[in-house]
Parts: sequence; structure tokens; C-alpha cells
Amino acid sequence: MAKTEAPKYVSSEAATPRPIGMLWAAAVLFTVFVIMAVAVAFNPEAPFTQGLDNWWRGIIGQAPSETLYTGALAMFFQNLGQIPGAVLTIIIIPLVLVAVGRWRSSLFFLSALVFGPAVISQVTKNLVDRPRPALDEAAGLYGPLFMVDHGSFPSGHAVTAGAIAFAVAALIPSSRHTLRKIWWVLAALLMVGMMWQRTLINAHWLSDAFFGLIAGALGALLMWWLFWPLLRADYGRPVWFMHRGERALAASRATS
Repeated sequence: MAKTEAPKYVSSEAATPRPIGMLWAAAVLFTVFVIMAVAVAFNPEAPFTQGLDNWWRGIIGQAPSETLYTGALAMFFQNLGQIPGAVLTIIIIPLVLVAVGRWRSSLFFLSALVFGPAVISQVTKNLVDRPRPALDEAAGLYGPLFMVDHGSFPSGHAVTAGAIAFAVAALIPSSRHTLRKIWWVLAALLMVGMMWQRTLINAHWLSDAFFGLIAGALGALLMWWLFWPLLRADYGRPVWFMHRGERALAASRATS
């Protein structure tokens, strides 16, 4: 009896060359981020965005006696940038991708979620060392309502949110137009929500959160461009346990 082989899956997008526009977009975001980082480094106490940062802090920042910052929505964003979020993005999601036969996508996702939050964020924090919002009882303003590390610029939570937004988009084939549109709406809510939460708890200035999103996006875009051929090799590939059914179907057709 002739041996029946599993059908070969080749994505129609696999041979698409890397888009130069994506690399240019990452370069533009990098330039914008570096300009802001330099501006903050020259005047960490009051960069050119300080007026806007102070205004926003006066509107959104909560006092310890208030409760919105401990609600379910705010805590979702708080946990996303801490251990629960790290477990999800650096362990669970990559392992799930490997389990369904997408090791290339897993490697990409892990790289995107490490490069931005762990490399860009921490290096910049140490170089810039911007002070976080401080307690000012006379003005009715408060400092961070949760424990934070050193350096306010950029927001590490926001870097993570920006990286997730673009890394997940990269996992969705461009042919899945509706799914990508739905994700971009959710991603926008994720990024805006993270900016809201980081300033709500007085952990960061508004500009820290905004440029944190830029840092996460540029890191993920760069990884997306670098992993472009590997990601496309995964598009359209069925998960491993689906091969069994297709082998059985092919065998049955061959013997009928």
C-alpha cells in the first residue's frame, strides 16, 4: 500500500518580502522616542511636557482615600505590567504557540515582549532617571499609590501594552481583515487604558506613559520586521492535532 503523506501547507504570504515601510515606521518612532528621552535627560525635573503633565495629573491623579484605582479595571492594567502579565506574555502565550506548532511565532512574541519592556524600558530608565510624581499635600496631589521602582520615564507598564498591541497584531495574517480590525480596536483600548491607569495611581507623568507606548510599539515593529519571513511561514499552518484527521481523510480517499 502506498504511504499517505500529510498535505504540505505553504502560506501564500510566506514569500512576501519584508515591508520597508515597517522598518521606516520603527525608525521614526525610535527617533521620536530618543528625542524625548534626551529632552528629559537634560531636565528631568521639568522637561518641555511638564505643563501638560501637571495639568493631567491634577485632573486624573487619585488620593489614597479614593477607590477607583483599586477597582477591577484599574487592577487589570496594574497586573498586566507585573508578575501576572509577565507570566502570561513571556511564558503562557509562547508555550501555547509552541504547543500548536508555531514555534516561529513563539520566538517572535517572546522577543518582542522582552526587547521593549526589559531592554528599551530599563536602559532608558537608568539613563534618564526622571523623578516620579511626588506627594504635594498643599496642592492636594499624591505620589504613587503602589510600590514602584526607580525612574519614571518611560512607563514600563505602557511599554508592555504597546508591545502586546503590535505583537498580537503580527500573529494575525493580513488576510484576516476583520480579525485584525477587531484586534486594533482592542489594542487601542488597551493602550489608552494603560495610560489612564498609570497616571490614575500617580506612578507616572502622562508623557511617561505616552512615550512608553511608543517604545513598546517600536520594539515590536522592529521584531515584526526581523521575523517577517518566519511569521509568514506560520500563517495558515494547521495545529498539529489537525494533521491526524487530514491524514485519515487522505488515506480514505486514496483507498476508495
